[in-house]
Amino acid sequence: MIDFDLTDEHQLLENSVREWGAREVAPRIRELDREHRFDKNILTQMADMGLLGCSVPQEYGGAGMDYISLGIVSEELEYVDTSLRVIMSVHAGLNCLSLLTWGTEDQKQRYLVPQAQGKKIATYGLTEPAAGSDVRGIQTVAIKKGDNYYVTGEKMWISLADVADNFLVFAWTDLEKKKNRDTSGISAFIIERAFKGFSSGTLKEKWGILAGNTGFFKMDEVEVPAANLLGREGEGFKIAMFALDQGRYTVAAGATGLIRACRDASSKYALERETFGQRIAEHQLVKEMLAHMESDYQASRLLWLRAGALKNAGRRNTRETGLAKWFSTVASERAAGDSVQIHGANGYSDEYPVGRFYRNCKGAVIYEGTREIHKLMQADYVLGFRQDKPLRCELPAIQK
Repeated sequence: MIDFDLTDEHQLLENSVREWGAREVAPRIRELDREHRFDKNILTQMADMGLLGCSVPQEYGGAGMDYISLGIVSEELEYVDTSLRVIMSVHAGLNCLSLLTWGTEDQKQRYLVPQAQGKKIATYGLTEPAAGSDVRGIQTVAIKKGDNYYVTGEKMWISLADVADNFLVFAWTDLEKKKNRDTSGISAFIIERAFKGFSSGTLKEKWGILAGNTGFFKMDEVEVPAANLLGREGEGFKIAMFALDQGRYTVAAGATGLIRACRDASSKYALERETFGQRIAEHQLVKEMLAHMESDYQASRLLWLRAGALKNAGRRNTRETGLAKWFSTVASERAAGDSVQIHGANGYSDEYPVGRFYRNCKGAVIYEGTREIHKLMQADYVLGFRQDKPLRCELPAIQK
């Protein structure tokens, strides 16, 4: 028998995050969004709640919760605002889980422990001005001299770029393989903001996720100790893809929360708004849009729960996580569009939250694999053109 019910511990976590978000963030998120302001106090509160290291074992400073817990946190945070879930994606998903799986004991003690405790904030640097979906197009290079690497390049569209202390950065270490676009020439590095030659800036003209910090960082021959090489030289591409499995999982769960937010806001409005002498909730086409939101929410939740169960078992989950990310983000875009439609002219006003939902949802169908990339991936799985092979490191299994 398959049990889809959350455990008592999961329900407690869900209620705790939901209550915190409703109490501490929801009343002022419109103001933060309007002012394009990232509130660092939110990070402090999330750290105090143990959220920033929720799926990191207690021995490394985390809360020791499972991957279903990470999904629950992501869904509840994005229900309030996408900017909150983005923190979990880059800090907890892309960075911390990569360090947990690929890092040496020394790296875990120096970086993972303070990150899991929320004493240090971390992010992920893969995308560049001319390289997004095409990872082979990155231009950042790392030249080894003695016991150090010297990293030069620029990363773009980086969440928490002006906030993070530590950065997981990908660069070419084999310039001959760079010429041939052979990804076995890419390596991964842990870089600190304090390293000489590192600088960052904030992107001011974003369309959505305005309460979040997004920017770029530049590296001008940044001296990185060889001890900060994550994994082995040439394993960067594998690590990047592994990290995306974790980040996409949080995006999928988060988009599920956004669908629920659209559903709840729209149903509330439909029961209050009257046209032609009756509540719009009684109009058939409004009901149809609400029904689609509900079906998309339930399907999206099942997809991320399935991916989370595989993660808990320590099994490769690229196919399932990719499907969850693709389906839920596209569904959230549809839900946000319909929620604006249900609100009519009011949906076009900042007085109601659905306009913010609409602006925020678009990013997720682009970052961490565009919807087009994910369509191709899923088709390749069906056709047998793509088969996942075990990585050198798999996720640590969560024992129940």
